Amino acid sequence: MSVEKLQFQAETKRLLDLVVNSIYTNKEIFLRELISNASDALDKLRIESLTNAELGGSDEPEIFVVPDAATKTVTISDNGIGMTREEVIANIGTIAKSGTKDFLDKLREASGAAAQELIGQFGVGFYSAFIVADKVELLTRKAGETSAVKWTSDGAGEYELEDCEKDSRGTTIILHLKEEFCGEDEYNFTDVYEIERLVKKYSDFVRYPIKMNFEVKGKEEDAPTIEIRTVNSMKPLWTRAKSEITREEYDEFFKQQLHEWEEPIEIFHVKAEGTVEYTALLCIPKHAAANLYYADYEAGLQLYSRHVFIMDKCKDFLPDYLRFVKGLVDSPDLPLNISREILQQSREVKVIGKALEKNIQKQLAKMLKDDRDKYEEFWAQFGKSIKLGVYGSVFDTKLKDSLKDLLLFQTSHEKKFSTLAEYVERMPEFQKKIYVAAGKDAAAIERLPQMELLRERGLEVIYLTDPVDEFTLEALRTYADKEIQSITRENFELDDAESQKVKAEVEEIAKSREDLLKDVKEAIGEPVHEVRLTSRLKSGAVCLATGANSPSLTMEKTFAAMNNPYLKATQILELNPNHAVFKKLEDVHARGKDSSEFKELCKTLYSVALLLEGVMPNDPAELANKVTDLLTK
Repeated sequence: MSVEKLQFQAETKRLLDLVVNSIYTNKEIFLRELISNASDALDKLRIESLTNAELGGSDEPEIFVVPDAATKTVTISDNGIGMTREEVIANIGTIAKSGTKDFLDKLREASGAAAQELIGQFGVGFYSAFIVADKVELLTRKAGETSAVKWTSDGAGEYELEDCEKDSRGTTIILHLKEEFCGEDEYNFTDVYEIERLVKKYSDFVRYPIKMNFEVKGKEEDAPTIEIRTVNSMKPLWTRAKSEITREEYDEFFKQQLHEWEEPIEIFHVKAEGTVEYTALLCIPKHAAANLYYADYEAGLQLYSRHVFIMDKCKDFLPDYLRFVKGLVDSPDLPLNISREILQQSREVKVIGKALEKNIQKQLAKMLKDDRDKYEEFWAQFGKSIKLGVYGSVFDTKLKDSLKDLLLFQTSHEKKFSTLAEYVERMPEFQKKIYVAAGKDAAAIERLPQMELLRERGLEVIYLTDPVDEFTLEALRTYADKEIQSITRENFELDDAESQKVKAEVEEIAKSREDLLKDVKEAIGEPVHEVRLTSRLKSGAVCLATGANSPSLTMEKTFAAMNNPYLKATQILELNPNHAVFKKLEDVHARGKDSSEFKELCKTLYSVALLLEGVMPNDPAELANKVTDLLTK
């Protein structure tokens, strides 16, 4: 039989290096990952057997683990679905392609609306084998096929494929262990009792029997016999009482079941009886998935009925703003053959989903109150989801009210995160509105000329640094009967008597400068809707405000990034009548409104206002030339 040599995909080479040197710091974890893959293969076989009974055969599903000190190997085998030669190349030679999507597409074609979802991604976890092995062999035969294939690699960049003989379906993986894992140092993965310990620690709840060979000694003169034992309990973790489960067991469950790398931030274990009976075991992962907010992210919970796996990624239990929650639901009230279409109409699913959503909201509120550090850790990863939940609840007052107290924003008060309730509690008596400002980051907002006056008055401002922040608060509009007010909107004004007095003085000045303001507007042209004098500036000469009912400048940038350049901010240029630049503007205007000097000064002021808002002028080179000319004069 000829041997074919193939190269790993470039991404796979990089992943192999990451796996061996960075991702898996716990060397024992390889066994959990390979057993998890074997369990997934048995799941796939069971589900495909629903439409093709001949695939399953008469043998019971099982996983076999055989450590061998003589050959310095560990062998993990299953009698699951197996793989074809093409699937081996796709699943093992290529990262980020598990075969699950292709398998699902095929199954949907065969069984239509009754297609089932699957557990697992055979791929990433497999590479953990190279943490402990300097050579890995994989022998596999697809269920229903007669031919088998052997895959061999040292993980250095290429692998070999060849046809081989295999008596039955399924996959066998042989790890040729590195010397440090054969008992010389800290680890001995050739010892049967050490492997048994690891199986019980990491894979005790796998639903299929994990079997091992044990040497049993009889009388002294008799040769030892081999006894096959099932070493895992196969009792689903979620069926046990919460009081009997340790945090370590929960953590290992989610790592095994959901292929997570780290312990979750929070765990929810819910059991309910009544009109609908169910158990849910959910978690908030340590880190957000890189594609969490993209269309290709597959959200949803695993679904079981009477402890039997039904489908993966069931999206019907939780709303989209909780897409980051992972876990499973097990309900005896749902039939084993339930389809995606039936799920969407199921009263039981709606009841379970509503109860889970309330439970998660309640637990998050408790975390916020009792463990602020943990909540801020959660917020750093998943806060955007809660904000999107508020934004999406414009017409759902009940949902909006249930989420608004979970919001966190950085503010000018000690530069820390704050809830809206905490902000309101700190408001001085004369302040009637909640002040907010949007920008690239806190430093950019602090540099806004409008901030100077608020700092002087000791007024706190909420920083909106995430593009979704403004949309969230636009949806909320008020909190605790107090209007949420952007300090860069045209209708912003302070409520105290001193501010009202300054405002009246500026309005008087503006009456006598109407021609000047009109000519400034004409000199700048279309980008600016209006030019006016303002009382909101202290040492700053100019700023940009936006219309009360128009998108803000940061919203405009967000829309442009989403290929929607038509939603524009209504720009209002505001001038400080007490600044020396305004006096200069008056002098130049008096010498001639049509002069190039006046026009250049107006356009330069507008460019400065844009820069202060973090917006690049249309022609930066032109602005640079103007500044250079001013410096030389």
